[in-house]
Amino acid sequence: MKILVTGAVGFIGSHVAERLNSLGHDVIGLDNFNDYYSLELKHLNAKVLEEKGISIIKKDLRDEDLAECLPNDIQYIFHFAAQPGISQTSTFEDYFSNNIIATKNLIDFGLSCDDLKLFVNVGTSSIYGIEATFPEDIAPKPASHYGVTKLAAEQLVLQKSREQLMQACSLRLYSVIGPRERPEKMYTKLIALGLQNKPFPLFEGSDKHLRSFTYVGDIVDGVVSVIGNETKVNSEIINLGTEVEHTTKEGIEAVEKVLGKTIELNVIPKRPGDQSRTKANIDKARKLLNYNPKTTLLEAVQKQVEWYKANFSN
Repeated sequence: MKILVTGAVGFIGSHVAERLNSLGHDVIGLDNFNDYYSLELKHLNAKVLEEKGISIIKKDLRDEDLAECLPNDIQYIFHFAAQPGISQTSTFEDYFSNNIIATKNLIDFGLSCDDLKLFVNVGTSSIYGIEATFPEDIAPKPASHYGVTKLAAEQLVLQKSREQLMQACSLRLYSVIGPRERPEKMYTKLIALGLQNKPFPLFEGSDKHLRSFTYVGDIVDGVVSVIGNETKVNSEIINLGTEVEHTTKEGIEAVEKVLGKTIELNVIPKRPGDQSRTKANIDKARKLLNYNPKTTLLEAVQKQVEWYKANFSN
């Protein structure tokens, strides 16, 4: 199968591209290599993919000439590219253009493909709102520009499925952790600062937040399992994540255990729009995809520490 992965040099997109390649698919990666976070990490991910024979196209989905840069015989699209997370440095225009306009352009490209079997939109638990513990049919209440624009992008994709113009689904991911996690995210930052003996900035009250910290390999299992299940997943929203909850404090303690040291905490003001609880309800994923994440938090942290030390620790 010829498969397009957008956001291919990012955290989760790179893992999915790598897995699809290992399964024998012809994978084309697309990424705009923006400087929202470390280009060093993006180029490191790109090198890993290119060494496996995955071609990477540097292109912004917001560009009008998208179709001129891609072959029209793409059979699957996995859409990871987005303005990520809840960041006070990102403007509404950043979220709007990267999450809505870019997705609309990619949909238009998908509609022009000769044999597109499935458009897979990658959503987020932030769509649900401050608490994300619900099944997929609950009314979403996003509490951030990120969540609002990701919901809009999701609905743009599913609209085409409802119109029977293409088969499509949306996967809502929960608190993904593991190797290649972005440098501003909790675990990479904890590991980096812990190794440097520097304090970790902890948002006030967030130590009590509950999260479905899900190992990226378990997420990838669910993502790639849609292949061959196009009819089952068409028009569906599906949660992917672990049902096991941990507090942020427990996450910090897991990193301390693996590093063998205590990490100093520097409490800073709360972050607006941050979720207080995420717990993946994966009943639908189990039913449709036989989804069953198994990696423990400690195992995930161990793998992430090993990756970080191998690539960034002097």
